[in-house]
Amino acid sequence: MRKPLILVALLSALTATAQAATLPEGPALRAAIEKADAEFFALFFEGCDPARVATMLTPDFEMYHDKGGEVARAAAPFVAEYKKGCEEKKKPDAWRSRRELVPGTMTLHPIAGVGVIEQGDHVFYERKGDGPEKLVGKARFTQLWRLEADGWKLSRVFSYDHEAVK
Repeated sequence: MRKPLILVALLSALTATAQAATLPEGPALRAAIEKADAEFFALFFEGCDPARVATMLTPDFEMYHDKGGEVARAAAPFVAEYKKGCEEKKKPDAWRSRRELVPGTMTLHPIAGVGVIEQGDHVFYERKGDGPEKLVGKARFTQLWRLEADGWKLSRVFSYDHEAVK
């Protein structure tokens, strides 16, 4: 009697997993991740929309930075800190940053039923107030994007190999 119940539970779990996330493939996957990456980082560095940033993160979002250590262990406190930074950016002489993906460095590694690991290089620009923008740094990154019912969510971020650019 137990064997049929175990088999039914196993088949149900496999069916639910298969239905949870049907990943796009090839160019469609690349286009989806390029779009999600560009939107998230433009919002984070140049925009100021905490509510939208929150919708792009999994609740258990984690971020690790080789210079800053453990940046986040959950989305809510991360978004709260981002919101404070948004207020600072409103000052006329505030420092403003921009992140740019280095063309040709993005690689994608799909994980069936989950999402995709994105790796690449990025560079960072800064300017004070309305002053001139200058290239100030470069780094590498690895991130996990989860495909959920309502779209792509950033779940894990590793930002490392940071170097200043002179």
